[in-house]
Amino acid sequence: MANPYAAAATFRASLRRFLRRSEDVSRSAGITPNQYVLLLQIAGADDGTRTVTQLVEQLQLTQSAVTELVQRAEQAGLLDRTPSQTDGRVYHLSLTEHGRKRLDAVHSALGPERAELRRLIDALDG
Repeated sequence: MANPYAAAATFRASLRRFLRRSEDVSRSAGITPNQYVLLLQIAGADDGTRTVTQLVEQLQLTQSAVTELVQRAEQAGLLDRTPSQTDGRVYHLSLTEHGRKRLDAVHSALGPERAELRRLIDALDG
């Protein structure tokens, strides 16, 4: 009888390796792992912008933690903040060219690891 946990254990170990590799590649690209996740979430939006409130939900962090992360990314030249035209309390965050280059570098480097995770996810369903 096959071990019912084997595929899940293999996937979990591979996921942890992916996260570790993401951290290493991020640092090599000149950004922190948290900045990589922030840039990814902003760039992944349909219109390429996010608000702090949206990021709080997506990143599952507190408002103050996201605000601090955004401020540091803006200071590093990775993000632009544009005031909302309908709500003066809201800013739309988008990537600068510098931020896009950093994100592209990390995303490209992680391509093989994403493919492996997809393969392992499919194995979980099989």
